[in-house]
Amino acid sequence: MGGAFIGSAQSISVTRFLIALFLLQIPSDDLFFNKIDLLVRQGQLTAAENTAREYVHSHPDSADGHFLLGYVLFTESKATESLAEYTEGAKYRVPGARDLKVVASDYVILGDFADADKWFTKVLEWTPNDVQAWYDLARTKYNENRFEEAIAAFQKTLKLDPSNVKAEDNLGLSYEAIQKNGEAIAAYQRAIALEAKSSERNPGPYLDCGSLLIEDNRVEDALPLLNRALDIAPADFRIHRELGKAYLHLNQLDKAQAEIEKAIDLSPKNAPLHFMLAQIYRKQGLLDKAKAETDRYTALK
Repeated sequence: MGGAFIGSAQSISVTRFLIALFLLQIPSDDLFFNKIDLLVRQGQLTAAENTAREYVHSHPDSADGHFLLGYVLFTESKATESLAEYTEGAKYRVPGARDLKVVASDYVILGDFADADKWFTKVLEWTPNDVQAWYDLARTKYNENRFEEAIAAFQKTLKLDPSNVKAEDNLGLSYEAIQKNGEAIAAYQRAIALEAKSSERNPGPYLDCGSLLIEDNRVEDALPLLNRALDIAPADFRIHRELGKAYLHLNQLDKAQAEIEKAIDLSPKNAPLHFMLAQIYRKQGLLDKAKAETDRYTALK
């Protein structure tokens, strides 16, 4: 199946979709598969893996058995082992689109975006209207710094699913990456409009739009968006970081200090946060504290 497969789990969100897709297609008349189905649904992944291994041990030439074990291993983020099972299963039958989707996602976990791109592309040759596969391919191309291709794939996702908040938000990130800030802000604003109508809260569009507005020196426009993001995800250090930047731009040093200190509480090993806090302390005349934060920054970077 080509190299072996992973990236940032935060890069591509596929697990919930794949669980639903996979479990719908497990044969209902097979005792072992039914047991694994139940264990996965209950979140008992270690037990699911053990049961799948038991099945494969007694049915070593079962493609479905190897593919199912590969899927369970994927849900445990054991991408290399998962790929080995898909490779073994492929000796007994050609993997289907849903199998290759897991294979591609394994490569995302491993940070091998070239192979992930290859297999997501193959999935879409077979199932061209698969919304999740288009989104995952777009995210993969973004991680490959192939931003124009990412834009095209996100646009295809949105053509198939016009209310997809994450696709619209990531379209904005892709435009921002090639410095098309006007198009990026427009995409973020569309994502915000979609998010407001959605039952699933998502701070991403507010955070991403607010961050870009700060870069464009439109801090007053950014603050309401960042505060909305904070309402949705108060434990996201990135939101506190961006609020700290905004208040620093406005020279509201006490507020900037509070936000960056909160960001550090949430992400204490993030070196740039300590550098930012040192800058704020220096502006406040707190030189000893500024030096301590500079020393922490140096130790962490």
